[in-house]
Amino acid sequence: MVFESILGSFFGALNAAFNPLILYMGPILAVLVIGALISFVTTLANKLLVNQDRLMYLQKEMKEFNQEMMEARKSNDPKALEKVQKKQMEFMNLQKEMMFMSFKPMIVTFVPIIIIFWWISQNTILNSIVVNLPAVAYWVLLVPLWHALPFYGGVAPGAPLMSVTWLGWYILSAFGFSFVFRKLMGLKSAGGM
Repeated sequence: MVFESILGSFFGALNAAFNPLILYMGPILAVLVIGALISFVTTLANKLLVNQDRLMYLQKEMKEFNQEMMEARKSNDPKALEKVQKKQMEFMNLQKEMMFMSFKPMIVTFVPIIIIFWWISQNTILNSIVVNLPAVAYWVLLVPLWHALPFYGGVAPGAPLMSVTWLGWYILSAFGFSFVFRKLMGLKSAGGM
């Protein structure tokens, strides 16, 4: 009961903030703007919560270690393999540190994003979006992604083959804006949506 009341308050705030935008711009542009806002917030969270220099250092160390491990395996040299195995525990700690760094922004942004997604799925205007894409964009960008998503069951019933619903349109928008925002904010690592 309390959860539903809180969620209703969030949905009411989102309706007040975005319904004028939806009516003015239309649902397709509204989802584009929502994707841009979410991308901006997640990129900003990455910028503020992750030590970019330390992350770059850790990535460099992991890359060097992986190369050393591959060379040791290829050479089949017992001493080189033993040396790599001794280093492996140290690098497992570095890997944990990298994983924790990537989780910090996700912890901050996860719940708000889930609420926004839930709101979009409940919003009858946004939930009815079907965007027709050029064939190249559909086959190059989305088909590999759809096969990777376990919950994808196809486009909305009656929709043309090369089209996406609000989720596909959001994913395309968010990836594009995330790339731009990461470049503008000078983030050194990849990822984030």
